[in-house]
Amino acid sequence: MSIGDALRLAQEADLDLVEVAPTARPPVTRLMDYGKFKYESAVKAREARKNQAQTIIKEIKLRPKIDPHDYETKKGHVVRFLKAGDKVKVTIMFRGREQSRPELGRRLLARLAQDVEELGWVESQPKQDGRNMIMVIGPHKKKTAAKAERDAAQPRPGGAGE
Repeated sequence: MSIGDALRLAQEADLDLVEVAPTARPPVTRLMDYGKFKYESAVKAREARKNQAQTIIKEIKLRPKIDPHDYETKKGHVVRFLKAGDKVKVTIMFRGREQSRPELGRRLLARLAQDVEELGWVESQPKQDGRNMIMVIGPHKKKTAAKAERDAAQPRPGGAGE
């Protein structure tokens, strides 16, 4: 249909001629109320934003001479963050003479990466950054998948026996 005919039809029906697919050949238009169209597209955009997962980077700080029990506790935190679908930035802080022994930090980070390899992978290899050594571990699962799995594991209220 020609543009003139479509505009005339829109005026007669007291509606607007809205282009819904401008990239199509020929472009697709629809007779509708433009205010309603804008509102519906805003609602769709809001829904899409709500379903997106924000990537959060959690940080764990260690020392090169960490006690075995403290290491296990910190490793538990890393495991919890990775299961939740968050990235983990592991920082080893060197003080004084410890700075002359960066291999201690590398060894500790390698051990941590190996301990959590079933949950995450090393996104950025250990790097010396002044007094600190930093490594980033990313989860194998996306945040949305981790959330869906966690929700499925929890019993639903209002089930049988209540």
